[in-house]
Amino acid sequence: MPDPGSLRGSTGMTEEEAREFHGGYMRGFMAFVVVAIIAHLLVWQWKPWL
Repeated sequence: MPDPGSLRGSTGMTEEEAREFHGGYMRGFMAFVVVAIIAHLLVWQWKPWL
């Protein structure tokens, strides 16, 4: 367990742990966005909605 003096905020994570978590979250979010864009392009080619 980290030293209580090194904890930041109400999450109980150190700054380094928070940055690592944020990096993983952003990678996952960007992967989701890429998949969503590809899915929309494929549906657009199949059945344009405009």
